[in-house]
Amino acid sequence: MTRNKLRLAIVGAGPAGIYAADILLKAERNFDVSIDLFDHLPAPYGLVRYGVAPDHPRIKGIITALREVLDRGDIRIFGNVRFGEDISLDDLKKHYNAVIFATGAVRDASLNIPGADLDGSYGAAEFVSWFDGHPDFPRTWPLTAKEVAVIGNGNVALDVSRILAKHVEDLMSTEIPANVAEGLAASPVTDVHVFGRRGPTSVKFTPLELRELGELRDVDMIVYDEDFDYDDAARAAVSGNKQVFVIDKVLQQWRKREVGQASRRLHLHFFAKPLEIVDDGTGKVGAIRWERTAPDGEGGVVGTGEIRELPVQAVYRAVGYFGSPLPGIPFDKKFGVIPNHEGQVLIRDKESGDTRQMYGVYATGWIKRGPVGLIGHTKSDAMETIKHVINDLGNWWRPESPSEESVIELLESRGILWTDLDGWHRLDEHEQALGHAEGRARIKVVPRDEMVDVSRGEV
Repeated sequence: MTRNKLRLAIVGAGPAGIYAADILLKAERNFDVSIDLFDHLPAPYGLVRYGVAPDHPRIKGIITALREVLDRGDIRIFGNVRFGEDISLDDLKKHYNAVIFATGAVRDASLNIPGADLDGSYGAAEFVSWFDGHPDFPRTWPLTAKEVAVIGNGNVALDVSRILAKHVEDLMSTEIPANVAEGLAASPVTDVHVFGRRGPTSVKFTPLELRELGELRDVDMIVYDEDFDYDDAARAAVSGNKQVFVIDKVLQQWRKREVGQASRRLHLHFFAKPLEIVDDGTGKVGAIRWERTAPDGEGGVVGTGEIRELPVQAVYRAVGYFGSPLPGIPFDKKFGVIPNHEGQVLIRDKESGDTRQMYGVYATGWIKRGPVGLIGHTKSDAMETIKHVINDLGNWWRPESPSEESVIELLESRGILWTDLDGWHRLDEHEQALGHAEGRARIKVVPRDEMVDVSRGEV
């Protein structure tokens, strides 16, 4: 190893990984840097590409900033490479001085209530992956329910609710894949019910997300007067927090709307704690049962003992994302993160129970801190991790084969059909051409093998 150059691998080419690479390249340091980004998907950008609803072009604008970083050409990308299958931690140690894991959190957090595993009970993250054209999910989705429940009061819950309630014709200007449009067009849905156990002033979604619901064509927004009997804590939240004030203003406006003419309805149920997803007798979802809650005077809620039930044929659990373990890397099963101190990965001694730093291994983004926070948090996360990467110079790995060519030779020797930045440009142009043919900005290519073939110039 030469002390004047850092060969860094970053596993995960979403915002967290790209920001980490960019921050390191711009950081004040006394050594050169060479960075390789690895991702299991053939295309970069992670959850910005596969976790944001297709009718959110403003959020997808983040891709523009990420694209500018990659297009500088000082970061290599190896797409369609699975850590733990195509390359291992031992492989990285042979070719790099350190690795940062930026693999995010893409699984659904569990909802521990009876009936959560019934046929017709779905994780919101899986549904998002389907309607975003993720290559590793089925092409079809069972959209057979007329009445649907969505559990959660965050932005993902609103995304899921909006896509379910929105008429597919109003999505055709987006990059929605053809198979998704076909599935949504056949949906018989008439009512979508969103459940949150706290009140309207304690929701986790943003005003922008909420406003967008109210703009849906031929969809009535239904709110219930019983949810707006605010206590002192709720009134203080409205007067003391601008975001809460705006959310309350939107909801109060909806209370005054005339409803009853639309073909679909989107209901918001507050002070509703889900207790059980009810079996219809055949192993399928038949209803949702919940307890009416009430303010506790301190911003929280308590149960009232009043139990209600509503017939539904499908339930979407939007209660958060959860990280996935990586082979050979410590993992906290309770919180779904890699144990770390400011991004320095920690390993626990099985005998003593003491923790120590796992030299050369770092984490950033949601796999580091859990699935909370927005892009600003992701950047500050990356800055904290990169600070330690730089300062840990004395504990870097000493790779036996650090040349940039050696990694390509390794992948080729294993027959891995990896994609690179030029390949992403080819896929990007191909998707845009598909869209332009139909008067749209883009149509996503969904099958993985087709993505790889286009990227590698083999079609």
